[in-house]
Amino acid sequence: MIVKRIAPTKPIINLIHHHHHHHLHLLSTNHTHPPQPSKPITTISPPNPDHLLRVCTILYQQQDSPDPRLHSKLHACQSQFDQDNHLTHEFFLQVCNKFPYSWRPVYRFFQYTEANSHSHFTHTSVSFNKLLDVIGKSRNIELFWELLHEMGRRRLVNEKTFRIALNTLAIARELKRCVEFFHSMNACGYEYSLETLNKVVETLCGNGLVEEAKFVVSKLKEWIKPSGVTYKCLIQGFCDVGDLVEASKVWNLMVDEGFQPDIDAVEKMMESLFKINRYDEALKLFQMMRTKRIDDLGLSTYRLVIEWMCKRGKIAQAYMLFEEMRERGAQADNLTLGSLIYGLLVRGRVREAFRIVEGIEKPDINVYHGLIKGLLKLRRAREATQVFREMIKRGCEPTMHTYIMLLQGHLGKRGRKGTDPLVNFETIFVGGLVKAGKSLEATKYVERSLRKGLEVPRFDYNNFLKYYSNEEGVVMFEEVAKKLREVGSVDLADIFDRYGQRMATRDRRRNRAVEP
Repeated sequence: MIVKRIAPTKPIINLIHHHHHHHLHLLSTNHTHPPQPSKPITTISPPNPDHLLRVCTILYQQQDSPDPRLHSKLHACQSQFDQDNHLTHEFFLQVCNKFPYSWRPVYRFFQYTEANSHSHFTHTSVSFNKLLDVIGKSRNIELFWELLHEMGRRRLVNEKTFRIALNTLAIARELKRCVEFFHSMNACGYEYSLETLNKVVETLCGNGLVEEAKFVVSKLKEWIKPSGVTYKCLIQGFCDVGDLVEASKVWNLMVDEGFQPDIDAVEKMMESLFKINRYDEALKLFQMMRTKRIDDLGLSTYRLVIEWMCKRGKIAQAYMLFEEMRERGAQADNLTLGSLIYGLLVRGRVREAFRIVEGIEKPDINVYHGLIKGLLKLRRAREATQVFREMIKRGCEPTMHTYIMLLQGHLGKRGRKGTDPLVNFETIFVGGLVKAGKSLEATKYVERSLRKGLEVPRFDYNNFLKYYSNEEGVVMFEEVAKKLREVGSVDLADIFDRYGQRMATRDRRRNRAVEP
């Protein structure tokens, strides 16, 4: 097996090594949770909202009362709504939803359902997992730990239980208990499972708890041998949090144990290297893949490298890869073409870029964004706005990113005064911040208008648009668009007008369509 090791120190790419290891045998690779009795399918009916409100009010007001007092009030409420023997799982879940971060009312209601022998209510994995989720979010770890063992004794643990348990314990830095939970569940009849471990590692890495995931994997190694999937999740997790040193260590450990890095792990490592400007090392890794594992290369890998080559202005190399990709039978998608279009425009090759656009049968947002971004880079904001109009005409809806790019192109990243003294950056955006109650943010730009040449940070167009993403904003954008047209700023007017329409409610859109 020919793979590439990655050194944890610079440079991150090392020499290619040959590794021949025996295959690792797993203790258990099957998900062998004890079977649960099947139950008849029943129709779920929504709970009575008045009944739900009354029960939640009692739980909140009486959460510190003794059990007899609380239970008598809940029993009286059940009788009032004729629900004595009809407590449903849906009702229990809705009660949990009313107290998402408060463990005591939910746990007291759980105790009531356990003590009420007349309700014929039996908890399932779903209700227990919901209860665990609430208690875990409220950080009552001791009670959480106790309920986990109760679920094990009742044989109600499933994959979601493992995810909730490990995520909660990892956040609380209860790392020993993370490992102990696997041993405890094994004692309850849930055998050590590689599939379960991989799901847990995927969840932890997805939530940024990569160090905790690595600890669990290393401590359970004697009972559950990690697979290539396990190491892939860890590598991607460390790359996501920006720790390439640890990612390379896991990579090397994976190689030493005889696993070949998955193409997803390779792409993640390359992308992380590109992002921190270690361009040459990323290309070395890509070149290794082209030399040793070219059959594993697909559209996603080529797209990644072409995109970063275009960002760095290396159009000739990007074109060579593009042709190689097509020769190998990979059909270019619009995201790849959008990157090429942007790269060509940045280099001033406008005709070639538009020739590619004309050859695309169904251009989407990626193609138009490549055009708009490239034209704005050439300071051709008017043409970029024309592309904006064309994409709307063809039924392609702009995103928030589209509007932000166009506003930055017309007004600058730090904002600049327009030609008209009454309708310009200060009156629209700085005045808009003050009107939205963001006077402190507006102060810096007010000072700049009084003291010429004062340096100010980049203006946050994204937050400004969010401040007015409501009915008030609809009216404001319509008025601003009207004033901009009056002073001849038609391009900016069209941008504001379209964003105002986007923020309009469904009723306003319907009414606008009906109007002649």
